[in-house]
Amino acid sequence: MRGPLPVHLQISEMLIREIAAGRLADGARLPTEREMAASLGIAVGTLRRALADLTGKGLLDRVQGSGNYVRARGDLLGIYAFFRLERIGGGGLPTADLLSVERLPKPADLPEFGSAREAHRIRRLRRLDGEPAAVEEIWLDASRAERLDSEDLSESLYLHYRMALGFTIARAEDHVAVAPVPEWAPAEFRPLAGTVVGFVERLAWAGDGAGVECSRTWFDPGVAHYISRFR
Repeated sequence: MRGPLPVHLQISEMLIREIAAGRLADGARLPTEREMAASLGIAVGTLRRALADLTGKGLLDRVQGSGNYVRARGDLLGIYAFFRLERIGGGGLPTADLLSVERLPKPADLPEFGSAREAHRIRRLRRLDGEPAAVEEIWLDASRAERLDSEDLSESLYLHYRMALGFTIARAEDHVAVAPVPEWAPAEFRPLAGTVVGFVERLAWAGDGAGVECSRTWFDPGVAHYISRFR
């Protein structure tokens, strides 16, 4: 899967995040399919594919002749299950603008991870519901891919790892702090370079137990919060 997520998956992921944030409560009845499709500006058939995805994940009861009802669960496993930034009011569909992809020696200030001396550095602007919310720098250990081409990357890197590179992120550890915005941040990211903002450094491990990725995310606290839920 390359580029942006298909529209029906975007809608499905948006609704999963709305459920996780509590903006769609357990037992809530969704609007009719025609009303919902019109409000989202999509075809009814596309919406039905999204609702079928939610039903398959156990997050929706589709009652013939009555409607679609939310089933909130504690194990919401969407494509963006590891993405912890949400709009201040909760939820928000994540998207990404790719800024650059390069294979480089690992900087000395990175935590130790993986077996290779080099890593693929991916820089992106992250949006929530289209609004610039964060800039991120991801370092993927070069042992997991000889090369990464920008045109091949999915908007969800974890989905790309699973579908194209053959491994899954099974565990991640986040360190949350504050840090100045880096010089390479694009102008669309409103906090200026050097402004102190929210900061998350993540180490991630694959299913085989090996460290595969280190990422750094600078987020605008006027747009997004870091959210971690426990149930």
